[in-house]
Amino acid sequence: MDSKEIAYDVPMFFKVYKDGSIEKYRKHDYAPPSDNPITGVRSKDIVVLPENNVTVRLYLPKITQNDDQKFPLLVYFHGGGFVIESAFSTYYHSYLHSLAAEANVLIVSVEYRLAPEHKIPACYDDSWAAMKWVSQQANSQQGTEPWLKNHADFSRVFLSGDSAGANITHNMMMRASVDEDKLGDRLKLVGMALVHPYFGNNEPDRIWSYCCPENPKTDDPRFNPAAHPSLLSKLVCSKILICTGGADFIRDRGWTYYESLKKCGWKGEVQLKETEGEEHVFHLVKPTCERAKALMKWLADFFQQSS
Repeated sequence: MDSKEIAYDVPMFFKVYKDGSIEKYRKHDYAPPSDNPITGVRSKDIVVLPENNVTVRLYLPKITQNDDQKFPLLVYFHGGGFVIESAFSTYYHSYLHSLAAEANVLIVSVEYRLAPEHKIPACYDDSWAAMKWVSQQANSQQGTEPWLKNHADFSRVFLSGDSAGANITHNMMMRASVDEDKLGDRLKLVGMALVHPYFGNNEPDRIWSYCCPENPKTDDPRFNPAAHPSLLSKLVCSKILICTGGADFIRDRGWTYYESLKKCGWKGEVQLKETEGEEHVFHLVKPTCERAKALMKWLADFFQQSS
């Protein structure tokens, strides 16, 4: 038998051969951390969990006031269907540089292990390790990272992500809301922004079913939170922004989440904004188009006005 015969194929994302090898359909270009002389935004990388190579990239906005100027803190999770992309790709490096400048927020962008090489829940575990690291920085005794120690306002913390990163965002907020492994009271989670979220509905999903063998069904609360209103009602944040694309192939998932939030008894404030006629994560592919600029302004306003 040909050792390179395909055993499992998810077009646009990955294929698995019968010999066990995995091939990704798209590889990302690496962008090193850098300082932007135009916007004044600086970035750097920090390894927070060496054994799993969990790393974060920090984006510090331009300091315009005193040396200890404080900014709202945004923890960001990149998208890519759990299987492709990176916090260090040219897409996300450029986008988050711009978001830090536009929204005037200090960003912690999380690099987590990808499926299917690392099955779910590796992405959630790595992201939670990053959340725990952020909470340690909020503790004056444990905090050692100077950018966060000097410039992060830990009373104004937001989570955000796009596509699968929006899924991870929800799960980190959910875990902070119900998990016994708490983040501590020095970290105030104000809100989250979900951009083109990749949630399940009640139909089979080829990525989730392969990458999450421990529970391949799409009613898993991590994948289909709308099916679990009693959990949704426990979300600890007070504000949620959901952004959808009018031509996005998973547009309905964001709307279902929005409707479920309104009905579940959650006491916070949720708003949904839709970009008419645009496809999935268009803002990363066409970052300079007018609709991408409008989407970034929605996010910037949400982070600043909710603070």
